[in-house]
Amino acid sequence: MPKISFVIFFSIAIFIYLLINFYIVLRGWQALSSLPQYRTAYLAVSSVVSLSFIAGRFLERGSLTWFSSALVWIGSFWLGAMVYFLLILFCVDILRGISHFVSFLPPSGSAEYNRLNILSFIGIVSVVAVIVIAGFFNAVSPRVKTLDLAIHKNSHPLKSLDLVAVSDIHLGTIIGRHRLERLVEKINSLNADIVLLPGDVVDEDIGPVIKQNLGETLRTIKSKFGVYAVTGNHEYIGGVEAACRYLTEHGIVMLRDSVATIADAITLVGREDISIKSFAQQQRASLGELMKNVDRTKPVILMDHQPFHLNEAAEAGVDLQLSGHTHHGQLWPFNFITEKVYEVSWGYLKKGTTHYYVSCGAGTWGPPMRTGNTPEIMNIHLKLD
Repeated sequence: MPKISFVIFFSIAIFIYLLINFYIVLRGWQALSSLPQYRTAYLAVSSVVSLSFIAGRFLERGSLTWFSSALVWIGSFWLGAMVYFLLILFCVDILRGISHFVSFLPPSGSAEYNRLNILSFIGIVSVVAVIVIAGFFNAVSPRVKTLDLAIHKNSHPLKSLDLVAVSDIHLGTIIGRHRLERLVEKINSLNADIVLLPGDVVDEDIGPVIKQNLGETLRTIKSKFGVYAVTGNHEYIGGVEAACRYLTEHGIVMLRDSVATIADAITLVGREDISIKSFAQQQRASLGELMKNVDRTKPVILMDHQPFHLNEAAEAGVDLQLSGHTHHGQLWPFNFITEKVYEVSWGYLKKGTTHYYVSCGAGTWGPPMRTGNTPEIMNIHLKLD
C-alpha cells in the first residue's frame, strides 16, 4: 500500500492494541485495590509484558540479539493471552453491569467484594495460563492430513502423484531451527513426489532466518520432483526480494507469476501474492495470462496464497488449487470471522471439476499457539488418468 496508507493503518492498529492493553491492565489494577503492596510490581510487569512485542519487533529490525528475541517471545505469548483476558473481562463486566440492576454481587468496597476481586484475579490468570500452554503444545504438534483426489486428464507417463503441501510456516524468531527440523522430518517421512509451499514460508524480516541458518534445513527436504513455493503476504511485509532470493539460494523454486512443468505431465502454476499491489504498487498477472500457453488437456495445479476469487481457477481450467493464509483464525473465536471473510476458511471444496484445498497452515503468526484448529501438513494422493 502507499506509504501514507501504511502509516495510517499501522497507527490505528497500535492505538487499538494500546487501548486493549490499557483496559486489561486497568482491570487488574482495580482487582488489586485491597492489596496495594502488590500494585507497583503488577504495574511494572504488566507494562513490560504488554509493550514487549512492539519493542522486540522494533529492535529486531536494527539488531538481532538475545534481548530482542526474548521480547518477541514474551510479547508473542502475551498477544494470545491478551485475547482471552479481553474476552473473559468483557464477560465479567457484563455480569457487573447486570448486578448493578439485579444486585447479586457483594457491595463495592466490602470485605466480600475485595475477596471476590482477588479470587477472580487469580482465577482469570490461571484460566488464561492454561489456555496459552495448551494452545502452545497444540501449535508445535502439526498433524498429517491425508486427502485422496482424482483428476481425469491425460497425464502420461504419470498415473499418480504423491503431493505434500505445507503452507504458512512463518520461519523466524518464533519458528526456528528446532521446529523446522521436526517439520522437515515429518515431510520427509511421507516420501513425496513433490513438495509445495503455498506462501508465508518466512514470517517477516529475513534476518532471524539467516541468523539461524534455516536455509540449510530447508535444503534437506526430500522429494522426487523438487520443492516449489509462492510468495505470501508475509514475504512482502518483510521484504519480498530478499526472502525470495534466500529461499532460491537454498533449493526452493519460487514461482512468481510463472509456470513449471513437472515430469512432462503436470503443469504447476504459481501466482504472486495479492499483496504485491499494496507493498510494491504492482499488479500481478491475471490467471488467464498465466494459463495462456498451458496445455489444459493435462493436469494443472495452482498455488495462490490467499483464497480469494475461487471461481477464477475453475473458469481457467485449473484442476487443483492450493492456498493457505487464513490460519482458520488460529485462535478461537477468530475462526468465525475467517469463515465469513473467505468462501473456504479451512478444508476442501469442489467446484465443477476443480478441487480446492485451503490449509490452516503448519506454523503460527504472532501468538505461538493455536486454539481454533490443529496445524497441518497436507498429504494429497492424486490419482491421474
